[in-house]
Amino acid sequence: MKLATYKDGSRDGQLVVVSRDLTTAHYASGIAHRLQQVLDDWNFLSPQLQDLYETLNHGKARHAFPFEPQRCMAPLPRAYQWADGSAYINHVELVRAASATQVPDSYYTEPLMYQGGSDDFIGPTDPIVCRSEDWGIDFEAEMAVITGDVPMAATPEQALDGIRLVMLANDVSLRNLVSDELAKYFGFLQSGYSCIAEKRTIETLLDGAPSTGYMRYGDTVRIEMKGLDGQSVFGAIEQAVTPLA
Repeated sequence: MKLATYKDGSRDGQLVVVSRDLTTAHYASGIAHRLQQVLDDWNFLSPQLQDLYETLNHGKARHAFPFEPQRCMAPLPRAYQWADGSAYINHVELVRAASATQVPDSYYTEPLMYQGGSDDFIGPTDPIVCRSEDWGIDFEAEMAVITGDVPMAATPEQALDGIRLVMLANDVSLRNLVSDELAKYFGFLQSGYSCIAEKRTIETLLDGAPSTGYMRYGDTVRIEMKGLDGQSVFGAIEQAVTPLA
């Protein structure tokens, strides 16, 4: 099933069920108002949402309406935690090669992870507001999962069993702030070709210097994943960079 959170003036929004082809939606208020409610009572509420999803796909939902991505908040506008893992080893190898440093052996078995800010996620078409272009604004196209409760020291099987939903994400990074943050020995909160940094790395390896700049005010990034049928799986993230007013 596909779920989204519509803007309704509150901080957590209104949960909606979205059709497989991303054309229609239906409020889930008869089942749950917010996605966090569903995660807290997954075994009871998710089957009801699945039933509504199937009804919507068959064109039989009584109060269906056209789906508008512009009305969406982040699925979970406020989450209990955001943990980011550098699981794409090719990206790590490219960055290390450009800086003439070795990839630590542990990275091949234990992906680098950090805890980021999860208190203010933005919607898929919301502007990326930044105080200065000099911070090195970069996008990162990533896959994300929402989990239920995952036990400490979980096995891979337990971790997989804890996955509830899969998403597309844009992890905005401020590249020119990252090195100073890391020098403090703290995880950077906000500091691929799924990001500009990787493209700059390849340019450095091929040409001796990067030629692609980081994002500037007025630039727009669009991130989308398509299935084998050519249809969008999650819908698109399309965000413009704007200055802080």
